Amino acid sequence: MKIEFYPMRTDEARGYQAGGPDAYGLVPEPRISDGVGVPCRHCLRMVPAGASYLVLAHRPFAALQPYAETGPVFLCATPCDAAVPGADLPECLDSPIYILRGYGADDRIVYGTGRVVPTLYLAAAAQALLAMPGVSYAHVRSAANNCYQVGIRPGPA
Repeated sequence: MKIEFYPMRTDEARGYQAGGPDAYGLVPEPRISDGVGVPCRHCLRMVPAGASYLVLAHRPFAALQPYAETGPVFLCATPCDAAVPGADLPECLDSPIYILRGYGADDRIVYGTGRVVPTLYLAAAAQALLAMPGVSYAHVRSAANNCYQVGIRPGPA
């Protein structure tokens, strides 16, 4: 099975970058990157040292429900190009391990799918996860802080 990593939707990113409210109704907080560990969830690259970025609460689900986790994410402060969905591991995934978790079409966690995976094996683990019955897509989250990083879905055939 082919997979593709996909970024935050552009309409969401542009809303935040324009000062729109985050998932908690707050204005995103501006910061200056030190160049270390500041992954943008839209371009899926690291925000370079000296560049402005935003810290905000993001909920990568369409509706509120018990499994719709909300957490802090980083985003380039100025409009950036969305990462093109694809099978290559995004630049922003530079930690040694991540949490990988599968979700059904109803946006609920599929129990038994959550695991901590070394980054080197993330694509293979995602392929196996997406082949499981009932799993429609997956999220990659920080193993240290549980922050949403990127989504993974089946790729084109």
